[in-house]
Amino acid sequence: MSPPVAPPGWSRWLVPPAALSVHLAIGQAYAWSVFKPPLEAALGLDGTRSALPFQLAIVMLGLSAAFGGTVVERNGPRWAMTVALVCFSSGFLVSALGAQTRQYWLIVLGYGVIGGIGLGIGYISPVSTLIKWFPDRPGTATGIAIMGFGGGALIASPWSAQMLQSFGTGHSGIALAFLVHGLSYAVFMSLGVLLIRVPRAGERAAADPGAATGVRVSARSAVRTPQFWCLWLVLCTNVTAGIGILEKAAPMITDFFADTSSPVTATAAAGFVALLSAANMAGRIGWSSASDVIGRKNVYRVYLGVGALMYLVIALFGDTSTPLFVLCALVVLSFYGGGFATVPAYLKDLFGTYQVGAIHGRLLTAWSTAGVLGPLIVNWIADHQEAAGRRGPSLYGLSFAIMIGLLAVGFAANELIRPVHPRHHVPEPRKDADVARQQPESA
Repeated sequence: MSPPVAPPGWSRWLVPPAALSVHLAIGQAYAWSVFKPPLEAALGLDGTRSALPFQLAIVMLGLSAAFGGTVVERNGPRWAMTVALVCFSSGFLVSALGAQTRQYWLIVLGYGVIGGIGLGIGYISPVSTLIKWFPDRPGTATGIAIMGFGGGALIASPWSAQMLQSFGTGHSGIALAFLVHGLSYAVFMSLGVLLIRVPRAGERAAADPGAATGVRVSARSAVRTPQFWCLWLVLCTNVTAGIGILEKAAPMITDFFADTSSPVTATAAAGFVALLSAANMAGRIGWSSASDVIGRKNVYRVYLGVGALMYLVIALFGDTSTPLFVLCALVVLSFYGGGFATVPAYLKDLFGTYQVGAIHGRLLTAWSTAGVLGPLIVNWIADHQEAAGRRGPSLYGLSFAIMIGLLAVGFAANELIRPVHPRHHVPEPRKDADVARQQPESA
């Protein structure tokens, strides 16, 4: 499948909706918690086992993005979106079979492994193309698409809950819900497959006159630079801090105010989770767009420096005021989303557009690491503090101190990032060879 080249007059503003259709679909991953209680009741699972498909999906996201990034860069966005569609949708279909036959291993295989591969390939599929179409506003362009991943749960969560209410929460009802998800997302993601286009060489040069003489670093060379690993550390610490709140949001706010005069109800805690999802989504487009104005390094200074301050405020004063706790958590989650959306543009600034999609895929291993590290820090410490007889905010004091330390490390790593040394640059292609290579594509 050759990359589809845009015909003359094709509007570049048709590309973000194509990317958004894929990211809104795979963003369903953040709504997995809707299926946890029904699965636990129907199949006799505990909370740890019911979380396994989601955890495995996030691990597979990072691994497939890392190992498949170069293939995605070579074959183009339509091929990648097609692979993502097939894997993500078929993962739901295999899960439906597992739920119907009460074979939980099929759900783990379908959603966690097959669907997780679809997550990773789908997540990176439009990034390089968006940056090539919008060299003047890379943060805004990638923010629009990656916003969909953060906002997908806002659609999937109530939709899934309504299906379970209609179909029933037994194993047959869960299977039918999985089936509807798989078929519906296949149709929705196909819009992106049909709509995506890559810019012609002439349009790319006109949009970004400096592209031909700018930085060109291959994915293989990028991972050998200190800049890549500094940025890996920046992303890992920022995601760890955000997911530390996101993963335990409802019990955390309940614990903080359990012994106060204004305890938080289960309904209010659920509303708090919804607000965090909205902040996650808004941060992806808002902060990434701001990075086009103030610069990538400066916006990460905000994420990491102000994020550490927000954690400090929650630790010291969070139990004195519910609005203060909520406000600080919303700011942290906006930084969490913004960090994801800004990093492709940061990579473009450092390594150029040559193989930015493949480099982005390798960098997402930081997400897989943080996906394990953040929940482990918060849950393990909270469990041990509770076993020691502590309650309320004291359950989280030590974990918040660790998060502040991690953000400080990320802040220092961001300060160490400098332009990539020319020895890592790929030589510029000859113009006649470049034209010859482009002619068959446009034919």
